[in-house]
Amino acid sequence: MRIGLVGGTGREGTGLALRWARAGHEVFVGSRDSERGVAKAAELAAEHGITLSGGDNLGACAHGEVVIVTVPYSAHAPTFASIREAVTGKVVVDITVPLKPPKVRSVQLPAGSAAALESQAILGDGATVVAALHHISSEHLGDPAHEFDCDVLLCGEKDARETVAKLIEDLGLRAIEAGTLENAVALESMTPVLLFINKKYGATAGLRITGMPG
Repeated sequence: MRIGLVGGTGREGTGLALRWARAGHEVFVGSRDSERGVAKAAELAAEHGITLSGGDNLGACAHGEVVIVTVPYSAHAPTFASIREAVTGKVVVDITVPLKPPKVRSVQLPAGSAAALESQAILGDGATVVAALHHISSEHLGDPAHEFDCDVLLCGEKDARETVAKLIEDLGLRAIEAGTLENAVALESMTPVLLFINKKYGATAGLRITGMPG
């Protein structure tokens, strides 16, 4: 599948790019600065022996059948506004958590209740937002030798969820569908809780759903 990463030069974006490219997907690393996107794609390709392309964020949107947005909450609204026309008809995965430094270990709900609900409101009916990948360590994503022992919860419209779930499994993770996009409030709110746990116990805690069939 063709995957476009908006804001893909950060730690989360590069880890996702690496793992999806290794799984055989056609990945485009996007950035506000086209040259930075090209350079990061070339760097990852050379370091890991994979094939990637890169450029600006609109190029990532044009490339991707599925578009992944990996930006901090401070850049969330302007980023989604800038790509609105470019993602018409596409599935857009929002991994943003509405953290407000320095209080990143406390839940702080945004005006729109969840970042993913805000992004869907910005994009309107032209694109379908799925909320996912809020609780995964960027360090672990960037280490292709790391084997995950946690799950990924995702929420959104049914068909889009199923598409994204398959991509998550290609990252080496178990995907668990967790309902409609309104449930992004709970998913995003769990990240500050995990950050507190990790700080308190010196851990890299994730989520594991027990009692699942199979």
